[in-house]
Amino acid sequence: MPIIRLATPEDAPQIQAIYAPFCEHSPATFETQAPTIEEMTQRITKLLQKYPWLVYEYGGDVLGYVYAAPHHERTAYQWSVNVSVYIHEKARRQGIGYALYTSLFELLKIQGFYNAYAGITQPNQASMKLHESMNFQHAATYKNVGYKCGAWHDVIWLGLTLQQPILNPQPPISIQEFPGTKGFTKALETGLKFLKN
Repeated sequence: MPIIRLATPEDAPQIQAIYAPFCEHSPATFETQAPTIEEMTQRITKLLQKYPWLVYEYGGDVLGYVYAAPHHERTAYQWSVNVSVYIHEKARRQGIGYALYTSLFELLKIQGFYNAYAGITQPNQASMKLHESMNFQHAATYKNVGYKCGAWHDVIWLGLTLQQPILNPQPPISIQEFPGTKGFTKALETGLKFLKN
């Protein structure tokens, strides 16, 4: 039975295995050397202090993951996040990315975030299609901003309004305040209904 759950440091080997091919063979990330399992463990642990990092698990295997990270370190940006999603090669086009994003965005709204941004290296039709299906809108294009795999690449930044902004918002709360609550469980389950059979 598939589940979407909060990542743990113990997921680092499987997450690293999903991410490594993108570093080595794809412009989808501008990292050119895959992080070690130890480095991935540190990344997961650091982000989970405040932000959600979710995995899609089926039969004990992690087949995809999604996470939110700070959009910028300065205080006025604290209500906005950058988001990324990666799916194992053998599990693509099954709705897993959409399911993970759906659960992630529900959690981000509960936490008190208002905007999510995704940078997509071009060309990447599959990623563009996924983000547009989630109602992301064009925010900016960075022309020829990175060189990888023998070519210069644009990065298109897309933005999503998670909820309507209000005056004097409270600072977002940490993801660590949620696990075990009814709202947390419901948010995780929300994405599962979008999986393709």
